Amino acid sequence: MDRIRVPPEMFRFTTGDRAGLYVSVLHAFGAANERLETALGIDDVRGRLRTVGWLDALDDDDLTAALEQLCAWNLVDVIQNHSENYRTASEYERRNLQYSLTRQGEAAFAGVQHAMTVLASTGALQTAVLDAIADRLADLQQELELGTDRRVFSTLSELESHLEALRGNTKQFNGELQRLLRAEAADLTIFHEVKAATVAYLQEFLANIDHRTHTITTRIAKIEDYGVGLMHQRALLGAELPQLTDSDPGAAWLEHRRARWEGLRAWFLPADGSVARIEQLHFVGRKAIITLLQVLDRITESRRRSSSAVADFRELARWFAVLPQQDDLHRLWSTAFGMSSSRHAHLAHLDPELVTSTSPWADSPPVEVSPLLRSAGRTERFSRTGRVRDVSEIKAERAERAALERTQLEDAWDMLDTGGAVCLSSFGQLDHEVFERLLDLLGRALGTAPQPDGTRRGSTTDGRIEIVLRPPIDGRWTEINTPRGVFGGPDYVLEIIAPSEHMSRRSGT
Repeated sequence: MDRIRVPPEMFRFTTGDRAGLYVSVLHAFGAANERLETALGIDDVRGRLRTVGWLDALDDDDLTAALEQLCAWNLVDVIQNHSENYRTASEYERRNLQYSLTRQGEAAFAGVQHAMTVLASTGALQTAVLDAIADRLADLQQELELGTDRRVFSTLSELESHLEALRGNTKQFNGELQRLLRAEAADLTIFHEVKAATVAYLQEFLANIDHRTHTITTRIAKIEDYGVGLMHQRALLGAELPQLTDSDPGAAWLEHRRARWEGLRAWFLPADGSVARIEQLHFVGRKAIITLLQVLDRITESRRRSSSAVADFRELARWFAVLPQQDDLHRLWSTAFGMSSSRHAHLAHLDPELVTSTSPWADSPPVEVSPLLRSAGRTERFSRTGRVRDVSEIKAERAERAALERTQLEDAWDMLDTGGAVCLSSFGQLDHEVFERLLDLLGRALGTAPQPDGTRRGSTTDGRIEIVLRPPIDGRWTEINTPRGVFGGPDYVLEIIAPSEHMSRRSGT
């Protein structure tokens, strides 16, 4: 890109004592251009000055001098009006000269207007702009396939305007965001609210940015498959540019369109494989959220503290100022900073005979100082190791209790051992502990899938006890009495197989 060269006199009208008049005159010409009035006489300029807010007294000599100065800076052009009929010489002198903005004047006034707009506006991160870019890309793809050249031109112009809005708003918002990160507000409440609102705003913008970016990049790739050059040629035909000079405006127009398209790709799909600007915006947004949250944490933490270190030192300075006695000042100093005499000076070496009392400290070996001396004001004390607790009685008691539980469990299995197929009603009455074992086995068997003949099988967790459960004969119903109530249910035919050692014990072998 060529280096931008601004004419040195282009913005001189914005400085000096008469800068207000110069800006108002250019503003008057700009307002006339909006009404398609390209040339103004001195009376027309005076009338337009009142409409743009210039109310100070101004004679013809001052206004003429201002116009001549603007002409010298190549901002205003002056021509003679030969189309009018003049009745008197004074009327000829007053109405003969016509003034109009030069191209440089239009650019200078547009630059001032843009600068004032930027100062008065606020940047924003708008997801609606991203959605609009995606929608215009979809419309552009459709117009390339089915639409006319004029529709291609209008859709491409809308796409470029949305891209320009995204660029401008993003740059301005990023600048304001960086200034906010460096800002130090006097009112912590307002400061806290602004930064909390900014965090929420950034989080909302970054919520679905990946999905929107993917949609835009996909549609850009589809348009490039059609051909960007062909699209621009069709848009040029639809633009219907007039040829007011000898040079063809189409080449410059196409070059501008290609630059805009490259700008779109730089934002979402860079051709050189670099990081897209939308990804950089994502990174900046995430980093700003973290920074703002850290600042908010520091603000919240500072609010929790009843006083700060600065306030503490100021209060201590006031105490030093009011104390009358020197001893009180030393006592306050020792209390505040702990700079009292060394409490380890009385410690001796392990073998005092090796180090005499007259030996200098620099030549003496170091003495081990206990960490408790600083925190608790005393040295460590070593005593005898505590006796190991005798747990033999506890172990014997636990072993006895485990053996008793094991015996009770074996007795329960012995009572439930049917020795063959029996009906549930044959148990009649059971103790509660034995009934719980039986109920657990029934539940395990009923929890399995039945075999083709209706038989169900279950076993305990260790697999030592097995139960075979068959449907009741003729659907009979039975009840079992326990010390805690009566259990009723189908009279299943069951067979409980206990461990072999239990069977051996029952047989007496």
